[in-house]
Amino acid sequence: MQAQTRRQQQVEELCAAALRALTGDPELHYRGRRLHKGVRALPVHAPHLRVTPETHGFAAYRAVSDAVALRLAHSDADLHARLSPEDPVERLIFELLEQIRVEAMVPDTMPGMAHNLQERFEDWSRQFHHSGLTDSHLGLLLYTIAQICWARVTGKPVLEETEDMMEATRAGIAERVGTPLAGLRRNRLDQAAYIPHALEIARLVAEMMRDATAESGEDDKQEEEEALSAFSLLLDFDSEESDGITAATTGTSKAFEDAEHGYRVYTTRYDVEVNAASLVRAALLREYRERLDKRIGEQGINQGRLARMLRTVLAIPQRDDWTFGEEEGYIDGRRLAQLISSPAERRLFRLEQYKPLADCAVTFLLDCSGSMKAHIEPVAVLVDILTRALESIGVTTEILGFTTGAWNGGRARNDWLKQRQPPNPGRLNEVCHMVFKDADRSWRRARTDIAALFKADLFREGIDGEAVQWACNRLRARSENRRILIVISDGCPMDGATNQANDVFYLDNHLKQVVAEQEQHGGVEILGLGVGLDLSPFYRRNLAIDLSKSLDNPLFYEIVQLIAGRHRH
Repeated sequence: MQAQTRRQQQVEELCAAALRALTGDPELHYRGRRLHKGVRALPVHAPHLRVTPETHGFAAYRAVSDAVALRLAHSDADLHARLSPEDPVERLIFELLEQIRVEAMVPDTMPGMAHNLQERFEDWSRQFHHSGLTDSHLGLLLYTIAQICWARVTGKPVLEETEDMMEATRAGIAERVGTPLAGLRRNRLDQAAYIPHALEIARLVAEMMRDATAESGEDDKQEEEEALSAFSLLLDFDSEESDGITAATTGTSKAFEDAEHGYRVYTTRYDVEVNAASLVRAALLREYRERLDKRIGEQGINQGRLARMLRTVLAIPQRDDWTFGEEEGYIDGRRLAQLISSPAERRLFRLEQYKPLADCAVTFLLDCSGSMKAHIEPVAVLVDILTRALESIGVTTEILGFTTGAWNGGRARNDWLKQRQPPNPGRLNEVCHMVFKDADRSWRRARTDIAALFKADLFREGIDGEAVQWACNRLRARSENRRILIVISDGCPMDGATNQANDVFYLDNHLKQVVAEQEQHGGVEILGLGVGLDLSPFYRRNLAIDLSKSLDNPLFYEIVQLIAGRHRH
């Protein structure tokens, strides 16, 4: 299962890279086996482009990436959506015909792409036929329409092994679809001129299908519904096929813009930075640690394998010593005397010995806002396992958290009220930055302190931008060559008092500004780990995870790929 997951990840990475190269769009990527442009899923409705890793190999995925690239390059999505018919059967045919049109526009300089597309269509045709779906009248009609439209528009032959089978159906519909079919071929390079003919064919096919269904018996209707379902995958065009992960909602803050992108803090008088363990009784902290250890033991994570994967992506070979008595390499002057005494001796050389060393620091910055209380147990398990694995390969680790000192503004808001509420006060709460594990303490010494994450009343509101800035400053003070900040959050920045006194996107805009500035400054890689939320509006490198189920090894593999810089989910 793990090997299949790894292979599927590699396939999707290669196909996404090909798509970005063909279209010039850097936002294209796969997430949850679905192609996305930024945070928006790109639906693929043409039936021959529906592939699954269980039944299709790399060639099928590569062909789909070529087909999607042509669709993005040669099809006006707005025009297509505006003129799409509402009837689901008509829309199915209309989608298929538009996809066939763009696949006929393969440049002559890309014969490999043309071969991929033809192989994919033929493989789909064989699969549809061999499944027995062409045995019903409706299935045969749909299949025949797909074949003759493909052949007419692309100039490629129909599938030879089914040519005789569909001849009678083709002859029966030729008179009705002949004129618009010729129009498809003639106008395949002009989408606007092509659409009326595609709509006419879609209308005629839907009409023929309704007539055929009306004349069918109950048994025939069941067979035809199965064929229709297989051909169209339930015709679910309007569904965005959500993978259960929603995208973070953000917008433009007028208060932030009016201040010329200058983030304001009403007062820092009540801001604190504390050791989180000092806020929890020692006995309770030990109880929390026992609870955390029990949860970790239930997960069954292969810590050794995780450490090896992390070493692969973080460690850099560095010269550690020499090996002597080698038969090739640099001459070892201390052994030259052996050449005189034993002319046949060949072990007179030495070689540089390299050892992989992880000169790296990783900081986990945890959102300790109220909504995170529901996720904190799996988050604590996740962070503890990763911290232990990272330290086992020599990586410096730190665990930080951010919350506020009070709900709804606290003392900072009271001061603002006493000053008669001056407009646009900026951040209007008490910031509380917490250290669960300092970089200079090992996991073994800090393991009990990490369990302070279970203290529910530490979780209030979240001011993310200042926390990211604080964590980056701590990382920059480190001497390691590579510094990575992993922000774990389940939502957008949120502080009720600040939002009411400014506007709802004030803290969002500040977070985006901080991340942009830190990335421009360099020296710290910032990654977003979204708990049930897509954080791509804030973090360019991000991964959305579902912690409603138990943690497993594939999830940790995904996180390793994110750290390696090979993931954008």
